[in-house]
Amino acid sequence: QVQLTESGGGLVQAGDSLRLSCTASGGTFSNYAMAWFRQGSGKAREFVSAISWNRGAHKFYGDLVKGRFTISRDNAKNTVYLEMNGLRPEDTAVYYCAADQRTGDYADPEYDYWGQGTQVTVSS
Repeated sequence: QVQLTESGGGLVQAGDSLRLSCTASGGTFSNYAMAWFRQGSGKAREFVSAISWNRGAHKFYGDLVKGRFTISRDNAKNTVYLEMNGLRPEDTAVYYCAADQRTGDYADPEYDYWGQGTQVTVSS
């Protein structure tokens, strides 16, 4: 059983940057594809970004964050990061980390493991 713990959320102003972290325990981290989703108030959960297993050779981004957010992983620290630049009020949401052993369909939200989420609020 894999446990995921997100951190790094907070309240920022438009244009600011934040780095989210998600640390995993209970499994071999490098075996898992990792993803970030977000859910704004009253909205459906939305794909943000994903990175493939092992060395993370493949990275994927949702259209709304492409060019502003960067995903990376550090297998030695069992951690995946989401660097968020140029934040906008519409980026306000709870950000969730997810994991499983898929090798495709990274935007499909049916991941096996989920964290509890971290709140990101962007003021205008």
